[in-house]
Amino acid sequence: MNPWLCLMAAGFFEVGWPLGFKLAQTAPAWRVPAVALSILSMALSGWLLFLAQKYIPIGTAYAVWTGIGAAGTFLIGIIFFGDILNWARALGVMLIVGGVVTLKTVTP
Repeated sequence: MNPWLCLMAAGFFEVGWPLGFKLAQTAPAWRVPAVALSILSMALSGWLLFLAQKYIPIGTAYAVWTGIGAAGTFLIGIIFFGDILNWARALGVMLIVGGVVTLKTVTP
């Protein structure tokens, strides 16, 4: 499998565990399934990151992984949980995304 696809999938699952924890807090009836989502997401994210790091330098892989997780969680917070969106927060996320794109561009 392509290591960059593994890394992108790892970043996608990185979003799953904070989402699961948030759902466990806001929907008590779904607490157990939401925590299970978090645990499964952590495991899949970690495994895919492990696979990606066989071919992608650790610093690049970790920065991209956390960047995808941070930006994705930021968007979920705004779209589904009413988190505040202002110019400073948007700029911060754009800088994270810009850093991830830069790392992808300069890493073989």
